[in-house]
Amino acid sequence: MFATPRPVPKTRVPLIGAAVVLLAAIPVLLVGHWRLGAWALAAVLWVVHQASGMVLQRLPLGMGNLASAGVVAFGRMLRAILVMVILIAVASSDSGLGLTAAIVFASAYTVEFGLSLIAFFGGEAGS
Repeated sequence: MFATPRPVPKTRVPLIGAAVVLLAAIPVLLVGHWRLGAWALAAVLWVVHQASGMVLQRLPLGMGNLASAGVVAFGRMLRAILVMVILIAVASSDSGLGLTAAIVFASAYTVEFGLSLIAFFGGEAGS
């Protein structure tokens, strides 16, 4: 189960899972009388996070591409940090909006991450 190396799994199912969570959050926010602006903020941040991940995914990795591998490493760290900074800044000025957006974003990210782990460890290990 934990043998490595493994091929990188497809990202379609985790993306669909996160999108379902984002869509399911709309009625929850409406029933809870929370602002839909929080959902919009979380959705925009999630889309930008995914788009930047797709751009970084196209860069080559490995010992022959150390410069682009460094760009990928820092890019992956920075995109998470930027989302966190934006959510903290919004929460500091409007706690209801920022906290709700953070919960929606974190829920979508958690589902995506969980499905990615299942896809990764559910696949066949290479030799």
